[in-house]
Amino acid sequence: MVAGEASGDLLAGLLLGGLKARWPGLESHGIGGPRMAEHGFQAWWPHTKLAVRGYTEVLLRLRELLRIRREMGDRVLQERPDAFIGVDAPDFNLGLETRLKAQGVKTIHFVGPSVWAWRSDRILKIGQAVDHILCLFPFEPALYAKHGIGATYVGHPLADTIPMEVPRDAARAALGLAPGDTVVALLPGSRGGEIKYIAPKLLAAAELMVKQRPGLKFVLPVVPGLRKLVEPLVPRLAPTAGVVLLDGRSHEALAACDVTLIASGTATLEAALFKRPMVITYTIHYLEWLRLRRLQLQPWIGLPNILFNEFVVPELIQQKATPEALAQGAFDWLDQPARAAALAERFAGLHRELRRNTAQAATDAIEKVLAA
Repeated sequence: MVAGEASGDLLAGLLLGGLKARWPGLESHGIGGPRMAEHGFQAWWPHTKLAVRGYTEVLLRLRELLRIRREMGDRVLQERPDAFIGVDAPDFNLGLETRLKAQGVKTIHFVGPSVWAWRSDRILKIGQAVDHILCLFPFEPALYAKHGIGATYVGHPLADTIPMEVPRDAARAALGLAPGDTVVALLPGSRGGEIKYIAPKLLAAAELMVKQRPGLKFVLPVVPGLRKLVEPLVPRLAPTAGVVLLDGRSHEALAACDVTLIASGTATLEAALFKRPMVITYTIHYLEWLRLRRLQLQPWIGLPNILFNEFVVPELIQQKATPEALAQGAFDWLDQPARAAALAERFAGLHRELRRNTAQAATDAIEKVLAA
């Protein structure tokens, strides 16, 4: 298995739980993180090695990444496992899967690359790389079937993990927050580049908000290993906001908050499953943004908006992502409780649709691939 960054480690850990239940003697190894290790996964490299974003970061580390992929392929081909499962990280995994499939290793990709949003040209490469795709969203298998690629909708594992009824009071108690506090969760992302570009704007927005409404509470979950990047920013950009840094604990932060300012990515789906109003944001290097904007196939980048095919929550991207706009977006949700409640109802329906006992459904699909 290969899982990149924190979100991939989370998804792979949930999948491994189902695989171990079906095959108690299962052995797994490759590239992964702590959630996978909880199920006996042996990491040859840590998942943080793949936590890069954008062409600039990739180019700076290209030689290292290519070396790791080559050595990973060599080792897999030497050990000849029953299957290789690539978890997300398509830029790394699809090339590796192509090599392995050509040498007779069964290849499965968990999390269908989002050809419906970006990089439609990738569909031919996917067909060459994988024997089967495990899709998180119900509309995806039909898209892959048009190109002769086997795919199964397995639901989203986070929908199984996150409770339908949000444990708001318990989360607040665990974080030392009072039931009557107005709480804003700041989620700048799980990569170093995201901290560089996004965290400063979220912290500056928090400072603006607390100046207008003293008494607001702010929590900022930090992915392990990135705290040293975030800590110096807080006193410089949000000196009076009282931002509390949390070591991980993003689910508690989302359960406890009234609104979240959040970087586009898997975390936005987590926020939707916690039925929380949000303002989605993202900022990258300007040249990288110009490239991606040319590739974008639809007007949304946030998962909740993509899944609903409309802007159910605001997106503030690139030059629109000013601290002032972010602060106002959060205030708009706080000042319109009826609108926030209606959004929560829509998110509850999405939660029910995505809840499919993903670990079992994925394991069933994997068993069929192995038997083919």
